[in-house]
Amino acid sequence: METALQAEKDNRVTPKDVKKMYRLPDVVKFCKKCVVSNQRPRIVFGDDGVCNACKFAERKSARIDWEQRKAELKKLCDHFRSREGHYDVVIPASGGKDSTFVAYTLKEEYKMHPLTAMWAPQKFTEVGWANLQSFIHAGFDNLLGTPNGKVCRLLTRYCFREMGDPFQPFVYGMASFPLRIAVAYKIPLVFYGENGEAEYGGDNYNEDSCRYDLETEIDRHVFSNIRPDYFKKFGVSDADLQIYMPPTVDEFRKVGIEAHFMSYYRRWIPQENYYLATRYTGFTPNIDGRSEGTYSKYASLDDRMDGFHYYLMFIKFGIGRATSDAAHEIRDGHLNRDEGLRLVRKYDGEFPRKYFKEFLEYCDITEEYFWEVINSWRSPHIWEKSSGEWKLRYQVT
Repeated sequence: METALQAEKDNRVTPKDVKKMYRLPDVVKFCKKCVVSNQRPRIVFGDDGVCNACKFAERKSARIDWEQRKAELKKLCDHFRSREGHYDVVIPASGGKDSTFVAYTLKEEYKMHPLTAMWAPQKFTEVGWANLQSFIHAGFDNLLGTPNGKVCRLLTRYCFREMGDPFQPFVYGMASFPLRIAVAYKIPLVFYGENGEAEYGGDNYNEDSCRYDLETEIDRHVFSNIRPDYFKKFGVSDADLQIYMPPTVDEFRKVGIEAHFMSYYRRWIPQENYYLATRYTGFTPNIDGRSEGTYSKYASLDDRMDGFHYYLMFIKFGIGRATSDAAHEIRDGHLNRDEGLRLVRKYDGEFPRKYFKEFLEYCDITEEYFWEVINSWRSPHIWEKSSGEWKLRYQVT
């Protein structure tokens, strides 16, 4: 896969033009209702200084007829439900709070017969593995896709440097594996959780659509327009990458796959999903308390590597995991803006020390190289160096 000469060449780090890559605004501004900034890729701010995620949340509360949406979901399930009890829907599921809500809703309320599919984390946490087992033993069939560990580690190192996100190999697999299962089993219905672009702020062209446009949105939003085969330039083979690639358009159309968002049909409240998962599957939150970089303890618990995804988000955009959590909970009415602001100031950008040594070993890199890559993703319109320390130019107020 990789020669010594190639490895030396491929380890060279160059500064990234983050602003150009993600088309970020020159001037940093923060939403007047939540705590997110206009540096979140694809987010839209109105003339009133309010982000499109907050405006979407207002519409969810005031103008969407949720009983009508439930009726639409019933009609959809009636169309796809198997009379023989065969699998009739694929659900990407890890045993986490959100996928548990989707699986429970479709199986128990709408009498569907789900086949759940999980792409293995880069390195399972103990609580993540325990929650997956609890989910399975609560009554769900689950297929676990586990990639070649050597290839995954190599891709993690490349994605860390090339995309500023070491979590991207998991994202590739998470997006592709359930769809490959749907094609292989000829199951034409796939159900996802939330429409992240609508719920968290982003491309709002389909915020009122129940459908996930698989033919365009995987590349645009999930892959950040860098498909897995990009890494062939570093000597990773087609054979090594095939498991990370989604089905082709022809394969989608041959099976007639439709992908839907549960958040279109049911109001999406992560905290309520957590409560349901604890009751129904025995889901347990982070045993060590809050997750690094935020105040919450029940989201993104499966992988020892995901703290570095959120840390790089903070480096690239000046907004981290606490911002994402607090912004959604402000929109849900669980926090006011002042409370959210204080939590962001306290936890956002916290370095994920717990698994740092494991991360370096997993990627086969030195600490010096780690910081070289990190600093290559700092944009000068977001960061400045003062007295030898990096500091954000702007903070939420």
